[in-house]
Amino acid sequence: MDTGDVHTLTGAYALDALDDDEREAFEAHMATCETCALEVREFTATAGRLALATTRRAPQHLKSQVLQQISQVRQEAPGAPVNASTPTRTRHSTAVRWALAACAAGIATLGATTMWQHDRADDARKQAEAVQEQSDRIAAVLAAPDAKVASAALVDGARGSVVISQSSGRAVFIASHMAAPPKGKVYQLWFADGGHMRSAGLMDAARTDQSVLMDGRVGEATGLGITLEPAGGSQQPTSQPLTTMALPA
Repeated sequence: MDTGDVHTLTGAYALDALDDDEREAFEAHMATCETCALEVREFTATAGRLALATTRRAPQHLKSQVLQQISQVRQEAPGAPVNASTPTRTRHSTAVRWALAACAAGIATLGATTMWQHDRADDARKQAEAVQEQSDRIAAVLAAPDAKVASAALVDGARGSVVISQSSGRAVFIASHMAAPPKGKVYQLWFADGGHMRSAGLMDAARTDQSVLMDGRVGEATGLGITLEPAGGSQQPTSQPLTTMALPA
């Protein structure tokens, strides 16, 4: 196992897909490689985020029960004289009405809060599911039996590796120590199909170490390039590649 190969085992390690010798070697490497340690933490933490995104709605029948009880409470006619001989009953009826009204208001507020919390949790769950799906796809490429890797030094001391699984036709780009792009700019990946550059997705501008599942299939591409593009990316490169790499044969 050489240094280039060991960086590609984060997904397989998180999935417990390494044999004893590989796991021992990778753990020794991970103890000194923050990039790999970060990848492993991200792969294993997603399931926990999914669990935290679970919530439950308030019972649907609760509000209707409260409103039904309110309708059954005897109401005093407007301007009706107060019977001094029955102050306890009057006070009790008033107290019941106030309590039920307060309860109804509380239920309405609780319902609105619960719906807001449910919407927030639903958004978080969908986001976590998307992260999980992306992590699974990356792990599948990295752990594929036919996975091949090529590594190269990038600009300003950064390093990049590309892993390809021919059986799935997908590729993962792994970057470490990438300098943050200028404000309003983003790194964009490209497949090189002969003389044509085909967009392969954007890198996260907020992260210096990351693994990116490249968009689209490898197809006939023989290399990849990285350019600096306006935020949101470009249809075609607007600048000269910062670096190019040959894809593993």
